[in-house]
Amino acid sequence: MERFKIDGHDLRNMIINASNNLEEKKEFVNSLNVFPVPDGDTGTNMSMTFRSAVEEIEDVNSASISEIAKKVARGALMGARGNSGVILSQIFRGIAKGFEGKDSADAIDFANSLEEGANHAYKAVMRPTEGTILTIVRAAGESAVSSNETDIVELLNKVCKHSEIVLNKTPEMLPALKEAKVVDAGGMGLLIILKGMYNALKENIQAERIEYTQSLGETNKPAQATIKSEDIKYGYCTEFFINTQSAMEKSLDFKNFLEPIGDSIIVVGVDDIIKVHVHTNNPGDVLSQALKLGELSKIKIDNMREEHRKILELEYATTKEETSSEKDVQECAFIAVTMGEGLRNIFKDLGVDFVIEGGQTMNPSTQDILEAVNNINAKNIFILPNNKNIIMAAQQAAEIAEKNVVVIPTKTIPQGITAVTVFNIDGTIEDNTNAMNSAISTVSTGSVTYAVRDTEMDGKVIKEGNVLGLVEGKINEVGKDIYNVCENIISNMVSEDSELITIFYGKDCDEEKVEEFAQELEEKYSDIDIQCYSGKQPLYYFIVSVE
Repeated sequence: MERFKIDGHDLRNMIINASNNLEEKKEFVNSLNVFPVPDGDTGTNMSMTFRSAVEEIEDVNSASISEIAKKVARGALMGARGNSGVILSQIFRGIAKGFEGKDSADAIDFANSLEEGANHAYKAVMRPTEGTILTIVRAAGESAVSSNETDIVELLNKVCKHSEIVLNKTPEMLPALKEAKVVDAGGMGLLIILKGMYNALKENIQAERIEYTQSLGETNKPAQATIKSEDIKYGYCTEFFINTQSAMEKSLDFKNFLEPIGDSIIVVGVDDIIKVHVHTNNPGDVLSQALKLGELSKIKIDNMREEHRKILELEYATTKEETSSEKDVQECAFIAVTMGEGLRNIFKDLGVDFVIEGGQTMNPSTQDILEAVNNINAKNIFILPNNKNIIMAAQQAAEIAEKNVVVIPTKTIPQGITAVTVFNIDGTIEDNTNAMNSAISTVSTGSVTYAVRDTEMDGKVIKEGNVLGLVEGKINEVGKDIYNVCENIISNMVSEDSELITIFYGKDCDEEKVEEFAQELEEKYSDIDIQCYSGKQPLYYFIVSVE
């Protein structure tokens, strides 16, 4: 079926079908992650990012391709998880720019929008690496622009074929892919999306969103499950969108209106829409005031006293000790991302104000981080991602936030802990930022986990179930005993200048054996201070730092 133009209805079906396609194949994408450790979540992150985009357009019936594309971009932006999800959100932000002001698009418009998507993606990454999702989106854009096709179906067909050819060449661009005998996971995820869009247009599919399955591993019990109904101060969780002009400006006034009548207030204005979340006893008053600003959509009101165990069911549980609006305004505050009750408590004891439960296999979205920012009553907020795959989402949240947010690019838990400990309450934001960035560069991090598949990497033959010792994210040791592997990586990390070894042991470790292990280390490194804490983190038997 030839299509020389597409409109908003077409794009909506293409996006929903692409999302369904990615959801069905996300585990395959996850399996392409180079490292055989149990945190291969590229497919999950991309699928959940795209799910957020679909939720923006699922109930929208618009013929305007510009309107649909803008909502897709907004949904992907707020729902972006992990580096692959952030890059994907930027791709569709560029595509939306390419469709800006258009009710429909021809083949040239479509080609230009793909090229714009590639441009946005490359700009979002400080040091672009070829052989990744970036290479695939650039190939898609170049293929589309150089094509003389006027039929968008055939144009997309050629884009998919060329993108697949380039994807199969990614192992030649990145040695790690070649060694692991896989193509790039993010690039595969994007190809799956493009094929989903192509099939929807070719077959004239009237797509409906499939039910999603959660594959995020073990999560903590939501904090709401521990709350007594009578302790809930404001009884109605009220959420909705306001479609309006000058959203960012109006959102501030509306937030001021909500302050006296509720808590857990989140008011985010982007482009021509304001997202509102508030706990209040008077949802009618809130909606009445909101109607003065514009048209309302996706209204959701939950009686929290009646259903408090079910409210705010997010993929990522967040923890909050008290409502920040009830505290005095702080000059500075901290948000940290971590997994495990022990690590959470350590960060809280160090003065971190808000802990987002997340990390490996559980990358919080841009919106999750933004909600944490909005729940803290502080002028300046430092975010510690503590995972390289969360940094971009944190930076994206910082750009959107109305407060002054500084992302300290911590890639590991030990780096995050070190950053907090060097913070000087009397120092300036600039001085503290420099001090924390300097301090984290001195921290050497190792970890012990297990292999989820057979592979060969850095000359090491790895079998599923092997114990893996990583140093600075690279596989350093392969063995069968977690303690032997941990001792070996510590030996490789220690230098003549080392003064402190810190070990955080996971929830699957035997406490008595860990204590014996720590004593052996103290005898071996008698001139180095040994500290051992129960992190109760999943997936990783040990997280180790040497300073």
